[in-house]
Amino acid sequence: MSDVAKAVEECARAAKQAAPSLATATDQAIDAALTAMAERLLAHRDEVLEANRADVAKATEEGMSAGLLDRLTITDERLTGMAEQLRLLAGAPHQERAIELSTLDGGLRLVERRRPVGVIGANYEARPNVTVDVASQLVKSRNGGVLRTGSAALGSAQRLLDVVIAPALADAGIDSDVIQLVPRVEREAAAALVSLPGLVPLVILRGSGESTRKLATEAALHGVGTLAHADGGGVLYLDSAADAAKVRDLVAASLDRLGVCNRLNLLLIHADAHDALWPSVTEALAERGVTPSLAPHEHPIGYEWALDSDNEATVTVAQVASLTEAVSIANDRTSGLAAGIATEDRAAAEAFFDGYTGTGVFWNAPTRLLDGFKLLAVPETGINLDNVPGPRGPVTYTDLYIRQYAVLPA
Repeated sequence: MSDVAKAVEECARAAKQAAPSLATATDQAIDAALTAMAERLLAHRDEVLEANRADVAKATEEGMSAGLLDRLTITDERLTGMAEQLRLLAGAPHQERAIELSTLDGGLRLVERRRPVGVIGANYEARPNVTVDVASQLVKSRNGGVLRTGSAALGSAQRLLDVVIAPALADAGIDSDVIQLVPRVEREAAAALVSLPGLVPLVILRGSGESTRKLATEAALHGVGTLAHADGGGVLYLDSAADAAKVRDLVAASLDRLGVCNRLNLLLIHADAHDALWPSVTEALAERGVTPSLAPHEHPIGYEWALDSDNEATVTVAQVASLTEAVSIANDRTSGLAAGIATEDRAAAEAFFDGYTGTGVFWNAPTRLLDGFKLLAVPETGINLDNVPGPRGPVTYTDLYIRQYAVLPA
């Protein structure tokens, strides 16, 4: 076993050993830990920002793109927002741990019990805020965690663990070893994390599509379950009954950040409305500094620009002959993350909602709203696109449990 794999396994064993401390903690202790994280984040603001500035400076020197640097950066405003999300999570209701289902023959009671998974892994890109998002969701759901982030954000993540997460857990009487951060920068660490079914039976995967899919395949070989967020890119269809002013605002709102998965990626315009709506579209694109990629396209129509550091300030634009064609493109040629329709015609909106099979669907609203905090008022561990029963869309603490059926005397 390599030194990297040994380091990952040591983290996993430490988290598993500490997990009972979290699994048996009271609701009050859990929420006290999350509240303390928020307080410590603000109290140690300077230390966290200093560590993040060092990460950003190193990444800048190494030529990281503007969009990825934006993901990596913790601004003063973003730090305050992280603390607010922690407070909201602390105040969110806990999942019921036992639910009465029915009475069986002989007067026996059937109860569904909700239990933590035990230890959940997470592999994610260079976004320091995700360290807090995932750790807090795991704590709220009473799961231990082994976190592995990209090398660019490791300094920030380590500081967040040392001065925010671990001390807050300890102060609440919870073993701080329950949340582990892999200290190695090698990519081999990600593969090691998905190869420990006895210690980490479930891993949350976030990142670029190809690397995440490879990790999911590797995990399956080892019998490790995954919640994968591999692909992104929002679609917006401008219907023949779209309002030009709303179109302008929608396009602008969908491009407020470019290095995120739920931004506008593909703009489909009904041919009958193209000429009337195009001035509104171009005005919004110019405001955001985004270039339209027009037909004939030299790339797949659903190409995810957010992952292209050289061309992320780009949106694919295509004309369609009908709503049906737009739905077909969104379903068959994009990731299935989210799609929206701009229209004043209720029947058209309902047809779009009925036809689109992706994770999130929007009417006169930007796909940027497909986010745990924006939709559900709590942070997310990621957005799951799997077309199977189970958590889909923004995954939060309410999804991170396993069912246990209990039969009891009346």
